Amino acid sequence: MTIPEFMQAVYLTGHGGPEALEFRTDVPVPEPKADEVLIEVKAAGINNTDINTRIGWYSKAVDGDTEAAAGSLDADADDASWTGRPLVFPRIQGADACGTIVKVGADVDPTRIGERVLVASLQPAADAVDEWDFITWGSECDGGFAQFATAKDIHTHKIDCDLSDAELASFPCAYSTAENLISRAGCKAGDTVLITGASGGVGSAAVQLCKRRGATVIAMASKGKHDQMQALGADRLLDRNENPAEVLGEQSVTMVVDLVAGDGFPALIACLKRGGRYATSGAIGGPMVSLDVRDLYLKDLTFVGGTAQAAETMPNLVSYIEAGEIAPLVAQTFPLDRIHDAQEMFLQKTFVGKLVLLP
Repeated sequence: MTIPEFMQAVYLTGHGGPEALEFRTDVPVPEPKADEVLIEVKAAGINNTDINTRIGWYSKAVDGDTEAAAGSLDADADDASWTGRPLVFPRIQGADACGTIVKVGADVDPTRIGERVLVASLQPAADAVDEWDFITWGSECDGGFAQFATAKDIHTHKIDCDLSDAELASFPCAYSTAENLISRAGCKAGDTVLITGASGGVGSAAVQLCKRRGATVIAMASKGKHDQMQALGADRLLDRNENPAEVLGEQSVTMVVDLVAGDGFPALIACLKRGGRYATSGAIGGPMVSLDVRDLYLKDLTFVGGTAQAAETMPNLVSYIEAGEIAPLVAQTFPLDRIHDAQEMFLQKTFVGKLVLLP
């Protein structure tokens, strides 16, 4: 194909409200470095991290939920990314992307041109000193909210399946987050897993991935989304406003996947059996929780956080997709220039699964 000189893209110009996102048609198409590929982006999923990064929610200066933080914007810009590194503006966000390789760097096999690919959202930092030192594609470097994007060859994964571009773009960030988290927490056949925020991107991924491992899944979501949760494989459903310790009973589950936190945290801990595992990769209900430390040690609980990903996470995910073992869940698509509308809908949480932008 003929690669244009300029492209459409969305610049994040700083931490702030939707006005910080600027749709442009004059952004230079990036040139791949020696170890990179140039991807024509066909679809890019929206994630909590896009909004959290925009509003500065990751900063320690913010102690409320995403909605509250969006109104205050009192974050310290120096620690407002996933990694705690200061962001460089303007930045093209987008941790999810499906596309086609159209050009390669000098050190990349040219036969990769034409491959349909997914990009790993979490990647080791170039100067990583250990496995916990990482960057997020679309945060510490430009990502998928554009017609073209560059990515490291090693983190760009070929995929061969019949799913649409929008469906494939719903996988990388949410599903790799869920897969990494439940792997780290040791989810296995025989587990009973309670999942909060089960209708969101990571939550709906966790429902499928825990079922894939043979676990019994209890999904918490608003009642209007229960039919879709059941279709994904949930064995039991709770309304998001119910107290799970009262409904299920104390010491009733072996594992909790919590994406909400906030005021409901103590009830989740009460639900865990002795030797149970609490795993989290989100806190949309608020990051500040109340913990009776006696529960932690007297019940021999294990607490697991999940952000940095094991090297096998993305290749495993691609294999599950190609084998048809997990299904995409796309609620709606938007053209790239309607990113404000898409993020407004995202914050309303009235849908199940993912919203996807089409550059």
